[in-house]
Amino acid sequence: MRQYAVINLENTDKVIFSQVNQSSAQTMRRNLANTEGLLSWSTEPSFITNSSLPIVGSVMTHSEALELMATPEWSEPMPE
Repeated sequence: MRQYAVINLENTDKVIFSQVNQSSAQTMRRNLANTEGLLSWSTEPSFITNSSLPIVGSVMTHSEALELMATPEWSEPMPE
């Protein structure tokens, strides 16, 4: 099962990208303020397990991540 976590972009140097589904900081989904990014994985990365990378909030399921991505902080409103 894929899991997700939000991190502050200032901490991307602590991400071991070979352990997540993103290949680099540039391929992470980012919030509109460009201050946070979303990581995803199938096997929990060591930097999450040992808490060497602080996350914003908690680890999320796919549906929880989709809910977050639909918020005004992460998505532009759809034009009417």
